[in-house]
Amino acid sequence: MSAFQRFEDIEAWQKARELTKAIYALSNDGQFSRDFGLRDQVRRASVSIMSNIAEGFGRGGNKEFIQFLSTAKGSASEVQAQLYVALDAGYINQDQFQKLYSETEATARMIAGLLRYLQNSDFKGAKYK
Repeated sequence: MSAFQRFEDIEAWQKARELTKAIYALSNDGQFSRDFGLRDQVRRASVSIMSNIAEGFGRGGNKEFIQFLSTAKGSASEVQAQLYVALDAGYINQDQFQKLYSETEATARMIAGLLRYLQNSDFKGAKYK
């Protein structure tokens, strides 16, 4: 894994951004769009994944980055739980559920890989000039 110059360079952040776009698109249709509580919660959780990766990167240290990545990984699990609610409520079908669940799982795996990398490195965080 190479050094990151910007949070946008982080593959896990890029994947989280794609996931967030997909969540927004799916939750913008039909009954899902009218369930304001669930819609807003799943959107916030997906945004939280990418936001915590970015914030952790910007904190300037390995320890802080690891903490924020852990939170991002937890938000991925929250998205998965909310996808079950959307499925059970009939807002999404099994194919939509499986696609987004798998995308969320892939994002969480990328975050876990980044966590392992940071735990074994001397990463010093964002460098602004």
